[in-house]
Amino acid sequence: MASEIQQFLRDHGISEVEAIIPDMAGIARGKVMPAEKFAEDEGMRLPESIFLQTVTGDYPPDTSEAMSPAEIDIVLRADPKTVRVVPWTAEPTAQVIHDCFYSDGRRVTMAPRHVLRHVLELYAQRGWEPVIAPELEFYLVEPNTDADYQLKPPVGRSGRAEPGRQSYSIAAVNEFDPLFDDVYAFCEAQDIEIDTLIHEDGPAQMEINLLHGDPLDLADQAFLFKRTAREAALRHKMYATFMAKPHSKEPGSAMHIHQSVLDKATRKNIFSRPDGTPSPLFFSHIAGLQRYLPAAMCLFAPNVNSYRRITRYQLAPINVQWGYDNRTAGLRVPVSNPENRRVENRLSGADANPYLAIAASLACGYLGMAEGLQPSEPITGSAHDMPFELPRSLDEALTRLRECEPLVHLLGDPFVAAYTIVKQAEHEVFLQVISSWEREHLLLNV
Repeated sequence: MASEIQQFLRDHGISEVEAIIPDMAGIARGKVMPAEKFAEDEGMRLPESIFLQTVTGDYPPDTSEAMSPAEIDIVLRADPKTVRVVPWTAEPTAQVIHDCFYSDGRRVTMAPRHVLRHVLELYAQRGWEPVIAPELEFYLVEPNTDADYQLKPPVGRSGRAEPGRQSYSIAAVNEFDPLFDDVYAFCEAQDIEIDTLIHEDGPAQMEINLLHGDPLDLADQAFLFKRTAREAALRHKMYATFMAKPHSKEPGSAMHIHQSVLDKATRKNIFSRPDGTPSPLFFSHIAGLQRYLPAAMCLFAPNVNSYRRITRYQLAPINVQWGYDNRTAGLRVPVSNPENRRVENRLSGADANPYLAIAASLACGYLGMAEGLQPSEPITGSAHDMPFELPRSLDEALTRLRECEPLVHLLGDPFVAAYTIVKQAEHEVFLQVISSWEREHLLLNV
């Protein structure tokens, strides 16, 4: 009897399969093969070190804390729920996201997709089911083939680039209608469910909201959307970038995460009491986010560029204050009815690995509920006028994660060891780069 995936390949006349996994940075890695050679049941193999590759393509000098020195293989097993067509290829192609196992059947616990699965299992053990809705911001820019040059907004249908900020402008979105026609078509072909598209504050900065649902499915959709936006932009001689801060004097790009929790038995939102008022678990969830998000910041701001976004008065939050419908706070409670009561975590950058950002956000809220924590009072003024509560650099953020025992225990020692090794290596390489600012202001002045 044909498997679900094999039936999909036949039904769609697929000739080639992309077997992919998200690595630590959220980059799609894996193998491409003819459909007839796709070994779904036996699994495919990749070296365990795939999760220790840095964003530059290098490896940390010492990986002994995270993996065997024998450079063993891991087995990739397809998740049938993730099989989709690849709509932009010349040949009929399918893509399938895989989970990773060792040869003895154990899960590879440092794999980002496993980290999210593990957090969801903890919720399930208490009879809870999280619901997530990500919002992804990104910039369209002119092709940039020389990294020494700053990025520029692209030219739209009018033949002109945006002269300034066009927040929520329909006309500014219409400038790129042919591109977004492709984005919508590609997303529909891949079952990526876009709710809304808006123009954000920066020049040619856009935001898409995904429909709320299961956290693992939404992480898969966010992972695939990034690739989809980049592919569509290339077709129109542009880049789509999810860098947290691509322009020095413009707002950064975020991945806001709306989260709530259902009771698995009753399907009711546990953030609301039967009379519609906020529940104790709602406040404990917020309190967990307040206590643990600063220690988890390297999962929401995973790159050296990420911390350029966390700047006072630049729209991004600088602390973990919370408030009702307050967009200056790191944690916003949107206006809603009791059934849709939720928290919006506004800390994450668009450059974050969606599996890890969603896992970390849910983990912090889970700890708050499990520990019965109480939040601070909600703020009504501007949180930008209050002190910084978040790490200001990747190096500081990595230290805070390693020192937070509850988070390390929940996310798993193997994962935290692997992740911090990779990110520390990236930070050390970055420190070797001399910027144009240093040459401009220090060369002849100090």
